[in-house]
Amino acid sequence: MVTPNRESDIFAAISHPARRRILDLLVETDRSVNALAGDFQMSRPAVSQHLRILLNAGLVTERRQGRERHYRLVPERLAPVREWISHYERFWDDRLQRLQEHLLRGEDQ
Repeated sequence: MVTPNRESDIFAAISHPARRRILDLLVETDRSVNALAGDFQMSRPAVSQHLRILLNAGLVTERRQGRERHYRLVPERLAPVREWISHYERFWDDRLQRLQEHLLRGEDQ
């Protein structure tokens, strides 16, 4: 279960574009810090700091492999984000449905 404090950690963690990009990269496959750092114009320590925030929010897991640390996305931890967005999806689905009906009525006239 996601506690309210842990949930706010998730939203804070995804608030930064670099962390969202890291999550995008981890969707494809697990990656080491060095592999992730190659996709950014920032230092490896800066990437590590972003990974630490994602790790603390439970959005990634860390596994040591030799001298490297590999990170894996934990997609189910994004559930609070999906639930929050679903409210707005319903809003837009409703509005777009009404617009479509309005346009179809206009064609009938």
